[in-house]
Amino acid sequence: MAFASSNGSSSASSSGTSSALSRAAAAVNPLAPLRQRFQRWWQARLPLSDTLVLTQRNVYILPTGSGWMLALTLIVLLVASINYQLNLGYLLTFLLAGSVVVGMHICHANLRGLTLHLKAPDPHFMGTSTAFEVQLSSERKTPRYGIGLAVHAPGKVAHHWAWTDVPAQGQCRVQVAFRPERRGLHRVPTLTAETRFPLGTFRVWTYWRPAAQVLVYPAPETPAPPLPPGEPRASGTGAAQSQGIGEFDGVRAYRRGDPLKLVVWKKAAKSLATGTDDLVSRDAQQAQRHELWLDPARAALPDHEARVSRLTAWVLQADRLGLDYGLRLPGIEIAPDSGAAHRMRCLEALALC
Repeated sequence: MAFASSNGSSSASSSGTSSALSRAAAAVNPLAPLRQRFQRWWQARLPLSDTLVLTQRNVYILPTGSGWMLALTLIVLLVASINYQLNLGYLLTFLLAGSVVVGMHICHANLRGLTLHLKAPDPHFMGTSTAFEVQLSSERKTPRYGIGLAVHAPGKVAHHWAWTDVPAQGQCRVQVAFRPERRGLHRVPTLTAETRFPLGTFRVWTYWRPAAQVLVYPAPETPAPPLPPGEPRASGTGAAQSQGIGEFDGVRAYRRGDPLKLVVWKKAAKSLATGTDDLVSRDAQQAQRHELWLDPARAALPDHEARVSRLTAWVLQADRLGLDYGLRLPGIEIAPDSGAAHRMRCLEALALC
């Protein structure tokens, strides 16, 4: 019960922090709430799809700052040519204007007709960046240059662009970084694609709302604390003592003459990589009488997120040692097991608890 109430207080504090930030932003810029409301309304109208074909209906174009300056320059050139009756001035003005018009069509066509496909993102741990792999496909017989992708950041927040060129009638892949701020299951954020090729006088862009979701595991506690002692099995008798190596009672320090099949080779490989000789063997007798259970009560921490972080570190540590371990959470119990599938199941339960 205390585990669930702590979670509620954490959620309340995070929501209070976000509302305080919203009020502070509104005080600085009174139009910020209206802009955010419009952004939410407009993005909600975009369809959810992991594949997007760019057409005239979802590609937008506007002049850049350089484009507006060039337009002002052309107006000044035209006025000066009319005032002084300069034929070469007319020639230069209309030559530049024609180049701008042609550049506008090339810029729009550089993005129009592309097909964007998002590869399903892999789970990752909170605090680290994940990269979404996007495949760009083109059926045009000429290459496309200077196409950038990024996570859409509303307002004046800087985008972290990933730029690429798409070959003629070919494909290319680009990775877009995203760093979520909390654990759990998240929808992939809105992505944006942009190009300013060839002159930089026009900006052509599109928005894309993928339907995929990404699972964010809790960040493990560092340094990882020792595993808790094992619990006696229901059919076991007696209570074995720890071997003093700071790990689960089912393993112990290597002794001369131990069979090779009892050596925890994952731990041995890590010891060789770090330059130590700390070999660990399984204690078959203790492993039969004890089993390792991980639950929030054993974490002995007051904060909900800190307990989840410690449980995550224990899961990774037990998996690294090749131990059988179980996980108890409010409303869910995962029986002791080992292996990559069991580790992923435990991490998913911790991410969603």
